[in-house]
Amino acid sequence: MAGSTFGNHLQITTWGESHGTGIGVVVDGCPAGLPLCESDIQKFLNRRKPGQSRYSTPRKEDDSVEILSGVFEGRTTGTPISLVVFNKNQRSRDYGDIASYYRPGHADYTFDQKYGFRDYRGGGRSSGRETIGRVAAGAIAVKILAQLGISFFTYARAIGPVSIPQTAADLLTRLEVSDKELHRQILADPLYMPDSSSSEKAQEYLEACMKQLDSAGGVIEGIITGVPAGVGEPVFDKLDANLAKAIFSIGAVKGFEIGDGFLAAAASGSSNNDSFRIQDGQIIAASNHAGGILGGISSGAPVIYRAAIKPTPSIASHQKTVNQAGEEISISIHGRHDPIIVPRAVVVVESMAALTLLDLMLEHMGAKMDSLRKFYP
Repeated sequence: MAGSTFGNHLQITTWGESHGTGIGVVVDGCPAGLPLCESDIQKFLNRRKPGQSRYSTPRKEDDSVEILSGVFEGRTTGTPISLVVFNKNQRSRDYGDIASYYRPGHADYTFDQKYGFRDYRGGGRSSGRETIGRVAAGAIAVKILAQLGISFFTYARAIGPVSIPQTAADLLTRLEVSDKELHRQILADPLYMPDSSSSEKAQEYLEACMKQLDSAGGVIEGIITGVPAGVGEPVFDKLDANLAKAIFSIGAVKGFEIGDGFLAAAASGSSNNDSFRIQDGQIIAASNHAGGILGGISSGAPVIYRAAIKPTPSIASHQKTVNQAGEEISISIHGRHDPIIVPRAVVVVESMAALTLLDLMLEHMGAKMDSLRKFYP
């Protein structure tokens, strides 16, 4: 299977299946000397592991990570870092019937068409458990970027029809006042929303969906602060283009936008352009409709992006489909499934954004002769 490797200067390769022995990732290109231990990675995996609330799958997994290589005496060595999470609570029997038919909204049919064979136990490589490797690698990228003054703030903007009233600019103001408090609020919220009133309404909506044996989707928003101007290549490796590819590679994502996104299509040039001005001797933008990216290159303003997450396709209500014999049938999917993917996907989106940004920052180091002279005086 091709397509399991992401990145150029910082490369990750994920491996493993939902009901196999384990899930893992190999991270190649991490600089030597980064302090790194399993707890650094575990706190990220804890944000996506199952069983955190009644709105996630009841599958009980510790998702405990083990570092197999690339770290010695608490620091990275510059060699490939191999990470593994062993699966301990598989219930493959729950998926026995799925071998004979195609679940609506899943990759069952397309896998069969591509390979003529599929691992029907929880979806195999197309399962959401594949994202364990992405999150483990993303934890490393976030730690490196934090040492460069770059911070990530990622949360659920909307659950179904319930959206938080605050704009990204509002939340940026709150971050400046109380960074740690706002992060704690999100981590404590069962839906990872930064507004408790909206979270309560969203939970009521989810309860109604669950009573109807249905599921819900939502929108994840991310804000990256501290990104220097100049990151991203002007043609095919644009920062926004690479972010779009990275976020769209997450199975549940069906839409992506930067800054004002689709709202820009209805705006005028005079209202959509971000005017420049001088503040404390520095060039800054007076607004940020562009989401911190111009011409595929970071402008120095906060990078703001959103991802639309589809409703969980595994639902217990009856759905029509076909089996491998070509017969139309009605099914009801049972087993352990999330009624909503959004809360657990927040850290996955953040991880892919961090991996993308770090990869392009490493590429940016060779963009100017001045940079080379500083490194090779």
